[in-house]
Amino acid sequence: MARLIVEGGVPLQGTIAASGNKNAALKLLPACLLTDEPVILHNIPDIADVRTTLAIMEALGVSVESIAPNSWRIHARELDSYEIDRELGSRIRASIVFAGPLLARVGRLVLPPPGGDIIGRRRLDTHMLALRALGATYELKPEGYTFHRDRLRGQDILLDEASVTATENAIMAAVLAEGTTTLRNAASEPHVQDLCLFLNTLGARIEGIGSNVLTIHGVERLSGGEFSIGADFMEVGSFIGAAAVTGGKITIENASPEHLRMVRLVYNKLGVDWQDEGSTVIVGADQPLQVTPDLGGAIPEIKAQPWPAFPSDLMSIALVIATQSEGTVLFHEWMYDSRFFWVDKLVFMGARVVLCDPHRCLVQGRSQLRGELNRITSPDIRAGMALVLAALCANGRTIIRNVGQIDRGYENIEGKLRALGAHIERVDDDE
Repeated sequence: MARLIVEGGVPLQGTIAASGNKNAALKLLPACLLTDEPVILHNIPDIADVRTTLAIMEALGVSVESIAPNSWRIHARELDSYEIDRELGSRIRASIVFAGPLLARVGRLVLPPPGGDIIGRRRLDTHMLALRALGATYELKPEGYTFHRDRLRGQDILLDEASVTATENAIMAAVLAEGTTTLRNAASEPHVQDLCLFLNTLGARIEGIGSNVLTIHGVERLSGGEFSIGADFMEVGSFIGAAAVTGGKITIENASPEHLRMVRLVYNKLGVDWQDEGSTVIVGADQPLQVTPDLGGAIPEIKAQPWPAFPSDLMSIALVIATQSEGTVLFHEWMYDSRFFWVDKLVFMGARVVLCDPHRCLVQGRSQLRGELNRITSPDIRAGMALVLAALCANGRTIIRNVGQIDRGYENIEGKLRALGAHIERVDDDE
């Protein structure tokens, strides 16, 4: 397993381009199974989770061809299997979203327990609720989940939570179902919108895109097509944070700033702001990095919520920014009960963080972080990137282990940071 060696204290400077949205890519690729005609997808990030998804598709008999950097031609003319490879499927959480397209296309599916980040319980109940309402049955067996359907029929479905992946599974199952499906309490994140827009280019009829009520008129078949996914606003939010904590000035091109409005509101509480110029984001040097109290001087709370509120995946990044902002702030992550089980590593580096319980932690800044050579390991994608931010602004050298977790969600992370002047190096453990 590789390590990242970071020499901190260097302000980032320069220009980079945002990668494509990881969470969109991991859903649009399986959605290609809904048609037997070729599909071309652009701006697909070159990350480990995408490579795993493509490998799953090839094992199912799908033709997968790289036609240019970050562009793929997918042709699911025939499917040789309806069983998700056990080893591949257990690597990523997104393996669950093969359920909708495979049920719609071939009516059967064998799915191993999905993998992904260890950030607490990640229930599948909402997926089952939606797929069962459309006419699928499922059973939990030793090899995993087995799904079957005779016929999918449109229904009026109220999801018990605004789950992103359950919404996406329901959409993909419903586009080829008989009749009309109304999906209520649907997730509406940019990646969900990209999935709907992509399917509509193939001939689907989805209305209400961007809202929490989707109307899906089933069609008999989908055609081929071409689509380019939007920017990964999680990556953009991470690089904004990296610039802020290092006192740097960076420009992020193709950044889709329209998806950063709530991120801006929350980062503003921590004394961080930026300029939008078309599709470009410019982060200025010398950010105030001052926590803004709530009315009456109360300690402000940063809380993850479903879109369009602040995304859970940026909580770890915002927490590191808070260690460098003057003042006190409470973080409340109610979605996942292990999201904060990495803050001890920040404490090793000199941060003043109190883990109140599995869902809340209190951060008092500003803390001068110091490099750490022995105790920093990336536990998941977002915490791993947050630790990179901490290392970038720390005094001295930090070694971050298990960086394969970061590679699952960030494309060429050390290359992009080096382009901004960071002193960062990847070293294999056998070196």
